[in-house]
Amino acid sequence: MSTSSNNDVSLTTEMPALGLGTWQNTDPEDCAAAVATALEMGYRHIDTAQAYGNEEDVGDGIARADVARDDVFLATKVWIDQLAADDVLASTEESLRKLGVDAVDLLYVHWPAGAYDPEETLGAFESLHESGLINRIGISNFQPEGVAEAVELTDAPIFANQIECHPLLPQEELRAHCADHNIEVVAYSPLARGEVFGVPELRSVAEKHGVSEAQVSLAWLREKGVTAIPKATSESHIRDNWESGSLGLDDEDVARIDGIDRRDRRVDPDFAPW
Repeated sequence: MSTSSNNDVSLTTEMPALGLGTWQNTDPEDCAAAVATALEMGYRHIDTAQAYGNEEDVGDGIARADVARDDVFLATKVWIDQLAADDVLASTEESLRKLGVDAVDLLYVHWPAGAYDPEETLGAFESLHESGLINRIGISNFQPEGVAEAVELTDAPIFANQIECHPLLPQEELRAHCADHNIEVVAYSPLARGEVFGVPELRSVAEKHGVSEAQVSLAWLREKGVTAIPKATSESHIRDNWESGSLGLDDEDVARIDGIDRRDRRVDPDFAPW
């Protein structure tokens, strides 16, 4: 294990295919404890956002865990009212202060909405990248047109597009578009906010392997090359999600899940680009 200080971050830190999401984890102690528990269990990818109101608690959890900072892939997101150039810079510096780090591995434009101006916003992200405060530029909730525009406007690569993605919203077209641009897909709400439980196809695959529908959903995303960041607070849920890493789905399992005849988007604000 590295002995680097908690504020040092390696430029070569890879993004693990399973992370811990922290949306709605607003109790300071619960949030810090969940992050520390996950890291001690083996997670190395933590995702938060300015809008979650818990960056300081996430930072406390990272500091609490016996894991070197440069072994943790840390991501946060800039909210829609902070996307003017000066606000991007100022709010990101505030995020770093709250997280207790000198840089984050990945910074996302949370939504292409509000104060988002492609040239101005992404220009500010490039400035942060050039200054070493962020190691990778990300976008979130971008549709194909917005993805293509972001790629065109930035010299630094767009590393990832974080979107809602799960067996009830597989996002085939958007995933293919991102692949064409060498952009990673990161799935938020990978368990469809609990809707995956009780889906007959997922239940049958889960029973076949003696696991939960959550593990099946996460394993399916991994089969599709998608990174998942399920939110969890209890140790049992954090562990159940973690154990999905050892679940192997066969072709029949994947085909059964692919054949689910249901589409259910769980996140659909008025300002969404679709």
